[in-house]
Amino acid sequence: MNSSTQSIGRISVTALVLVLMGSATAAADGLRATAEIKGCANPAITGSATLTEQTTAEGVKEVTVEMKVGGLTDGKHAVHIHEVASCEPCGSAGGHFDPGPFGQSRPDSATDEVPAKDINHPYHMGDLVNLEVKNGVGTMKHTTNRVTLSPGRLSLFDENGSSFIVHTNVDTYCDQESDLKKGCAGGARDACGIIRPVP
Repeated sequence: MNSSTQSIGRISVTALVLVLMGSATAAADGLRATAEIKGCANPAITGSATLTEQTTAEGVKEVTVEMKVGGLTDGKHAVHIHEVASCEPCGSAGGHFDPGPFGQSRPDSATDEVPAKDINHPYHMGDLVNLEVKNGVGTMKHTTNRVTLSPGRLSLFDENGSSFIVHTNVDTYCDQESDLKKGCAGGARDACGIIRPVP
């Protein structure tokens, strides 16, 4: 084998390795999940959500959430990922998704006592931005690096899964130093959707 043939062989092997590495990255990226959103008490509230995971150039996993819901009152509605894959009743979805030993996950049940019992909100892993409803249709698109669809400590697919909750009111993000007003995370639960992986 002459030197030019060896060079071509080395280039071919290098190209093949790069293609395989790219395929592995592509397989890791693009994980998807969906949720069917249903009203907790009002059957007229319906919608859907999609979640897509990608990895940044620095290796950080990001999940983009897109949601569309009809039947809600116009205005802003709090949206959070909750810690249990259950919607019947909506209260069974538990508190905000927030793995780890610190903080509590139920700012909606906070009292007006000082110091606040859940000052971690809006920094729970499952805290998202508000859904804005106009003419009866709400839309939201948000990218977060606080959760993942792939396995790991921040995975939404832990042993009891996860759900979306859409609340009656706006999330004011409760960002006070030592106080947390009851209802600042959106109050009552209007709708729920269990997050399911797309095969």
